Amino acid sequence: MKQRVGLDSALTVLAPVVWGSTYLVTTQLLPPDRPLLAAAVRALPGGLILTLAGRQLPQGHWWWRILVLGALNIGVFFYLLFVAAYHLPGGVAALVGSVQPVFVLLLSALLLRTAIRGWQVWACVLGTAGVGMLVLGPEAGLDTIGVVAGLGGAVCMASGIVLTKHWGRPPGVGLLTFTGWQLAAGGLLIAPVTLLGEGLPDRVTWTNLAGFAYLSLVGALLAYAVWFRGIERLPALTVSLLGFASPLAATILGFLFLREGLTLIQGAGAVAVVTAVLLAQRSTAREARVAGGAAGPSPGSTGVPPDGPVATAATAPPGSPPAAGAATATAPPDGPTAAAPTHPLPPPEAGPAHPAPPPTEAGTRPAAQSPRQTTEREQS
Repeated sequence: MKQRVGLDSALTVLAPVVWGSTYLVTTQLLPPDRPLLAAAVRALPGGLILTLAGRQLPQGHWWWRILVLGALNIGVFFYLLFVAAYHLPGGVAALVGSVQPVFVLLLSALLLRTAIRGWQVWACVLGTAGVGMLVLGPEAGLDTIGVVAGLGGAVCMASGIVLTKHWGRPPGVGLLTFTGWQLAAGGLLIAPVTLLGEGLPDRVTWTNLAGFAYLSLVGALLAYAVWFRGIERLPALTVSLLGFASPLAATILGFLFLREGLTLIQGAGAVAVVTAVLLAQRSTAREARVAGGAAGPSPGSTGVPPDGPVATAATAPPGSPPAAGAATATAPPDGPTAAAPTHPLPPPEAGPAHPAPPPTEAGTRPAAQSPRQTTEREQS
């Protein structure tokens, strides 16, 4: 159980790590000042590819559910994220967004009826503090619109995680198809805003196309498939805490490729973020192991069911015929005829002069009837 939770967590954390590379790809490969275009291209092509490959569309009430999930997880979330990025320094925007696990914790208690535990609160506080140490700088400033947009984006993503956990997947629909529906719905919401607010660039280079392909195929198609798989297999808060790996990955990639310096405070923030993620993973594995042990072995796992032949033999009155199935369970290797003699044994000295014949068992030949008994039965 612990190994399975660890494997699911290690696979799920790849999605935030990939998303942490978005800043590097956007600044180095994409056209400048086109954040909404990047969001639309990131979501729509991958969603359409997965939807066409799945050859399946939502049915019934899943139409509006997919619209809600696509808006919360993709469309509205991306828009608010970029509004916050426009009005706030990058560090402040990341810090505001890092309160998302707190909203997941509260929404999980309301919708999923999960108890709030002490380690969950500590993991949220530790992870948020770590993100603050990672990304905050002396140029940090606050803007009301940016803060509201950042908090709105955090609420959107938290609601999407909890509702995805709460609703699950439609029966018979694969994970990739389910991911494609949400990406396509979110991309269709962003596309009109992109055309009206930014328009299309005058020139697109091969470098731009490579960046768009990375965001669409790796940053959305693969990353969101892994992310939704993690939501299905892990607690909602654990998945949300794994999102702390995104600013950590962005900081490391900036140091490696953009020659951005790292301070001791950022190092301490990285340690805090990793500790919060490990705390969530280990606590989830421990709770899963305890839950599995509390369930106990299934009936019949020891080879003897609780209402098996032994209990029947112990409660049966003397001289009564055995219950069905008891003869084969208690018979010696010689078979049932060896357990019941074919001739009555001589009576004991204190017994009656004419002992009663033994009861007829399965597999023994019934005693011959007298001619008189046969005649009386025929006449009756």
